[in-house]
Amino acid sequence: MLELRPNCECCDKDLPPDSAEARICTYECTFCADCVEVCLGGVCPNCTGNFVPRPIRPAALLPLNPASTERVFQAGLHRSG
Repeated sequence: MLELRPNCECCDKDLPPDSAEARICTYECTFCADCVEVCLGGVCPNCTGNFVPRPIRPAALLPLNPASTERVFQAGLHRSG
């Protein structure tokens, strides 16, 4: 089951479970759409894989399978395009 991490690892932007801006790689590294495009060029800095839009878990299922609350942030990764 996907963790649905709560933030962008690059800029620390909040990415709630219903965010259409969240992007993940095959290892669930999580970034916002802007950072994927502008800062990362579509390539995960951790595994060198590609990104896809993160699925949105229906709100009714979140009580049974809540999103992660553990934030992952890589200081220094963000750079302006």
